[in-house]
Amino acid sequence: MKAYRTSEIARCIGIHPNTVRLYEELELIPKPEREANGYRIFTDFHIEQFKLARTAMKVEVLQNGLRKKAIDIIKASAAKDFDRAICLTKDYLQQIKNEQRNAEEAIAITERLLSGNQLETGNLCLTRKETAEYIQISMDTLRNWEMNGLLTVKRKQNGYRIYTDEDIRRLKIIRSLRCANYSLAAILRMLCALSDNPHISIRQVIDTPQKDDDIICVCDKLLTSLQYAGENALGMLNQLRHMKNKFV
Repeated sequence: MKAYRTSEIARCIGIHPNTVRLYEELELIPKPEREANGYRIFTDFHIEQFKLARTAMKVEVLQNGLRKKAIDIIKASAAKDFDRAICLTKDYLQQIKNEQRNAEEAIAITERLLSGNQLETGNLCLTRKETAEYIQISMDTLRNWEMNGLLTVKRKQNGYRIYTDEDIRRLKIIRSLRCANYSLAAILRMLCALSDNPHISIRQVIDTPQKDDDIICVCDKLLTSLQYAGENALGMLNQLRHMKNKFV
Protein backbone atom coordinates (compact mmCIF):
# COMPACT_ATOMS: atom_id res chain seq x y z
CA MET A 1 0.00 0.00 0.00
CA LYS A 2 1.36 3.40 -0.97
CA ALA A 3 2.49 5.79 1.76
CA TYR A 4 2.00 9.57 1.76
CA ARG A 5 3.45 12.46 3.76
CA THR A 6 1.17 15.18 5.16
CA SER A 7 1.96 17.60 2.32
CA GLU A 8 1.35 14.90 -0.28
CA ILE A 9 -2.04 13.88 1.05
CA ALA A 10 -3.05 17.54 1.44
CA ARG A 11 -2.16 18.15 -2.21
CA CYS A 12 -3.94 14.98 -3.30
CA ILE A 13 -7.17 15.91 -1.47
CA GLY A 14 -6.91 19.64 -2.22
CA ILE A 15 -6.76 20.92 1.35
CA HIS A 16 -4.24 22.73 3.56
CA PRO A 17 -1.81 20.55 5.58
CA ASN A 18 -3.24 22.09 8.75
CA THR A 19 -6.66 20.72 7.74
CA VAL A 20 -5.13 17.25 7.53
CA ARG A 21 -3.93 17.61 11.13
CA LEU A 22 -7.33 18.97 12.19
CA TYR A 23 -9.13 15.93 10.76
CA GLU A 24 -6.75 13.73 12.72
CA GLU A 25 -7.37 15.72 15.89
CA LEU A 26 -11.14 15.43 15.45
CA GLU A 27 -10.81 11.67 14.84
CA LEU A 28 -12.36 11.94 11.39
CA ILE A 29 -9.47 9.87 10.03
CA PRO A 30 -7.53 7.09 11.78
CA LYS A 31 -4.36 8.20 13.52
CA PRO A 32 -1.49 7.74 11.05
CA GLU A 33 1.65 5.87 11.92
CA ARG A 34 4.89 7.85 12.23
CA GLU A 35 8.39 7.36 10.94
CA ALA A 36 11.37 7.42 13.29
CA ASN A 37 11.81 11.13 12.56
CA GLY A 38 8.20 11.82 13.64
CA TYR A 39 6.73 12.44 10.18
CA ARG A 40 3.20 11.15 9.72
CA ILE A 41 2.63 8.39 7.18
CA PHE A 42 -0.76 8.19 5.50
CA THR A 43 -2.16 5.41 3.32
CA ASP A 44 -4.72 4.90 0.55
CA PHE A 45 -7.29 4.28 3.29
CA HIS A 46 -6.71 7.79 4.60
CA ILE A 47 -7.34 9.22 1.13
CA GLU A 48 -10.66 7.37 0.83
CA GLN A 49 -11.61 8.42 4.36
CA PHE A 50 -10.88 12.06 3.54
CA LYS A 51 -13.13 11.81 0.49
CA LEU A 52 -15.93 10.38 2.64
CA ALA A 53 -15.55 13.08 5.31
CA ARG A 54 -15.54 15.90 2.79
CA THR A 55 -18.67 14.55 1.12
CA ALA A 56 -20.43 14.20 4.47
CA MET A 57 -19.57 17.75 5.54
CA LYS A 58 -20.12 19.44 2.19
CA VAL A 59 -23.57 20.69 3.25
CA GLU A 60 -23.84 21.93 6.82
CA VAL A 61 -27.28 20.65 7.78
CA LEU A 62 -27.64 21.10 11.51
CA GLN A 63 -31.29 20.56 12.41
CA ASN A 64 -32.43 17.66 14.59
CA GLY A 65 -28.95 16.21 15.04
CA LEU A 66 -28.17 15.67 11.35
CA ARG A 67 -24.68 17.14 11.70
CA LYS A 68 -23.88 14.82 14.60
CA LYS A 69 -25.13 11.83 12.63
CA ALA A 70 -22.83 12.71 9.74
CA ILE A 71 -19.86 12.89 12.13
CA ASP A 72 -20.82 9.54 13.70
CA ILE A 73 -20.77 8.00 10.21
CA ILE A 74 -17.30 9.41 9.52
CA LYS A 75 -15.92 8.15 12.83
CA ALA A 76 -17.41 4.67 12.35
CA SER A 77 -15.73 4.48 8.96
CA ALA A 78 -12.44 5.76 10.39
CA ALA A 79 -12.57 2.79 12.78
CA LYS A 80 -13.22 0.52 9.75
CA ASP A 81 -16.61 -0.43 11.19
CA PHE A 82 -18.14 -0.21 7.73
CA ASP A 83 -21.29 -2.17 8.50
CA ARG A 84 -22.20 0.27 11.26
CA ALA A 85 -21.26 3.25 9.09
CA ILE A 86 -23.51 1.98 6.29
CA CYS A 87 -26.39 1.43 8.72
CA LEU A 88 -25.93 4.94 10.15
CA THR A 89 -25.87 6.40 6.65
CA LYS A 90 -29.16 4.74 5.76
CA ASP A 91 -30.73 6.24 8.91
CA TYR A 92 -29.16 9.61 8.04
CA LEU A 93 -30.63 9.48 4.53
CA GLN A 94 -34.08 8.59 5.89
CA GLN A 95 -34.00 11.54 8.29
CA ILE A 96 -33.04 13.88 5.44
CA LYS A 97 -36.08 12.60 3.52
CA ASN A 98 -38.23 13.27 6.60
CA GLU A 99 -36.86 16.82 6.82
CA GLN A 100 -37.62 17.33 3.12
CA ARG A 101 -41.18 16.14 3.64
CA ASN A 102 -41.61 18.49 6.62
CA ALA A 103 -40.26 21.42 4.60
CA GLU A 104 -42.66 20.71 1.73
CA GLU A 105 -45.60 20.26 4.10
CA ALA A 106 -44.85 23.63 5.71
CA ILE A 107 -45.06 25.30 2.31
CA ALA A 108 -48.37 23.54 1.61
CA ILE A 109 -49.74 24.74 4.96
CA THR A 110 -48.57 28.28 4.17
CA GLU A 111 -50.33 28.19 0.80
CA ARG A 112 -53.56 27.00 2.42
CA LEU A 113 -53.43 29.70 5.07
CA LEU A 114 -52.77 32.37 2.46
CA SER A 115 -55.62 31.14 0.31
CA GLY A 116 -58.05 32.49 2.91
CA ASN A 117 -59.83 29.18 3.39
CA GLN A 118 -58.78 29.02 7.02
CA LEU A 119 -59.17 32.64 8.06
CA GLU A 120 -60.24 33.07 11.66
CA THR A 121 -63.92 33.88 12.11
CA GLY A 122 -64.89 36.84 14.26
CA ASN A 123 -62.75 39.78 15.24
CA LEU A 124 -59.91 38.63 17.45
CA CYS A 125 -58.24 41.14 19.70
CA LEU A 126 -55.70 39.31 21.85
CA THR A 127 -52.93 40.37 24.21
CA ARG A 128 -49.38 39.10 23.70
CA LYS A 129 -49.84 36.46 26.41
CA GLU A 130 -53.16 35.33 24.96
CA THR A 131 -51.65 35.19 21.48
CA ALA A 132 -48.68 33.10 22.62
CA GLU A 133 -51.06 30.64 24.27
CA TYR A 134 -53.36 30.61 21.23
CA ILE A 135 -50.50 29.88 18.82
CA GLN A 136 -48.82 27.55 21.36
CA ILE A 137 -45.46 29.30 21.40
CA SER A 138 -43.57 31.04 24.18
CA MET A 139 -43.78 34.78 24.70
CA ASP A 140 -40.00 34.97 24.17
CA THR A 141 -40.45 33.35 20.75
CA LEU A 142 -43.17 35.84 19.90
CA ARG A 143 -40.95 38.75 20.96
CA ASN A 144 -38.09 37.33 18.89
CA TRP A 145 -40.23 37.13 15.76
CA GLU A 146 -41.36 40.72 16.26
CA MET A 147 -37.79 41.95 16.88
CA ASN A 148 -36.70 40.26 13.62
CA GLY A 149 -39.38 42.09 11.66
CA LEU A 150 -41.64 39.12 10.95
CA LEU A 151 -44.63 40.85 12.51
CA THR A 152 -45.57 44.47 13.16
CA VAL A 153 -48.17 44.63 15.91
CA LYS A 154 -50.75 47.37 16.37
CA ARG A 155 -51.14 49.06 19.73
CA LYS A 156 -54.04 50.47 21.69
CA GLN A 157 -53.99 54.05 22.89
CA ASN A 158 -52.62 52.84 26.23
CA GLY A 159 -49.64 51.29 24.41
CA TYR A 160 -50.63 47.64 24.85
CA ARG A 161 -50.19 45.40 21.82
CA ILE A 162 -53.22 43.83 20.20
CA TYR A 163 -53.15 40.85 17.88
CA THR A 164 -55.85 40.54 15.23
CA ASP A 165 -57.13 37.77 12.94
CA GLU A 166 -54.58 38.75 10.30
CA ASP A 167 -51.76 38.66 12.87
CA ILE A 168 -52.83 35.18 14.00
CA ARG A 169 -52.83 33.90 10.42
CA ARG A 170 -49.36 35.37 9.86
CA LEU A 171 -48.10 33.83 13.10
CA LYS A 172 -49.43 30.41 12.10
CA ILE A 173 -47.49 30.67 8.86
CA ILE A 174 -44.30 31.63 10.71
CA ARG A 175 -44.75 28.84 13.26
CA SER A 176 -45.30 26.23 10.56
CA LEU A 177 -42.20 27.29 8.63
CA ARG A 178 -40.05 27.52 11.76
CA CYS A 179 -41.12 24.02 12.83
CA ALA A 180 -39.78 22.81 9.48
CA ASN A 181 -36.46 24.61 10.22
CA TYR A 182 -36.72 27.45 7.72
CA SER A 183 -34.60 30.37 8.91
CA LEU A 184 -36.06 33.66 10.13
CA ALA A 185 -34.29 35.37 7.22
CA ALA A 186 -35.93 33.05 4.67
CA ILE A 187 -39.37 33.54 6.23
CA LEU A 188 -38.98 37.32 6.32
CA ARG A 189 -37.85 37.29 2.67
CA MET A 190 -40.97 35.33 1.73
CA LEU A 191 -43.35 37.54 3.73
CA CYS A 192 -41.88 40.71 2.21
CA ALA A 193 -42.13 39.26 -1.29
CA LEU A 194 -45.75 38.27 -0.67
CA SER A 195 -46.62 41.80 0.40
CA ASP A 196 -45.28 43.04 -2.96
CA ASN A 197 -46.82 40.26 -5.04
CA PRO A 198 -49.41 37.87 -3.52
CA HIS A 199 -49.07 35.55 -6.53
CA ILE A 200 -45.36 34.72 -6.21
CA SER A 201 -44.08 31.16 -5.90
CA ILE A 202 -43.60 30.66 -2.17
CA ARG A 203 -41.41 27.63 -2.77
CA GLN A 204 -39.02 29.56 -4.99
CA VAL A 205 -38.81 32.74 -2.91
CA ILE A 206 -38.25 31.02 0.43
CA ASP A 207 -35.40 28.99 -1.07
CA THR A 208 -33.66 31.84 -2.92
CA PRO A 209 -31.59 34.30 -0.84
CA GLN A 210 -31.07 37.81 -2.16
CA LYS A 211 -27.77 38.50 -3.91
CA ASP A 212 -27.03 41.40 -1.55
CA ASP A 213 -27.56 39.37 1.65
CA ASP A 214 -24.45 39.75 3.81
CA ILE A 215 -24.57 36.26 5.29
CA ILE A 216 -26.41 33.25 3.89
CA CYS A 217 -26.86 30.14 6.02
CA VAL A 218 -28.02 26.67 4.98
CA CYS A 219 -31.53 27.23 6.37
CA ASP A 220 -31.89 30.33 4.17
CA LYS A 221 -32.07 27.87 1.26
CA LEU A 222 -33.40 24.86 3.13
CA LEU A 223 -34.98 22.94 0.25
CA THR A 224 -31.85 23.11 -1.89
CA SER A 225 -29.56 22.24 1.04
CA LEU A 226 -31.62 19.18 1.96
CA GLN A 227 -31.63 18.06 -1.67
CA TYR A 228 -27.83 18.32 -1.82
CA ALA A 229 -27.51 16.57 1.56
CA GLY A 230 -29.61 13.67 0.25
CA GLU A 231 -27.47 13.38 -2.87
CA ASN A 232 -24.32 13.45 -0.75
CA ALA A 233 -25.73 10.75 1.55
CA LEU A 234 -26.21 8.47 -1.45
CA GLY A 235 -22.63 9.21 -2.46
CA MET A 236 -21.50 8.31 1.07
CA LEU A 237 -23.27 4.95 0.83
CA ASN A 238 -21.46 4.15 -2.40
CA GLN A 239 -18.15 5.31 -0.95
CA LEU A 240 -18.57 3.17 2.18
CA ARG A 241 -19.40 0.08 0.14
CA HIS A 242 -16.35 0.70 -2.00
CA MET A 243 -14.17 1.12 1.10
CA LYS A 244 -15.59 -2.05 2.67
CA ASN A 245 -14.73 -4.07 -0.43
CA LYS A 246 -11.27 -2.53 -0.73
CA PHE A 247 -10.03 -2.48 2.85
CA VAL A 248 -11.75 -5.34 4.67
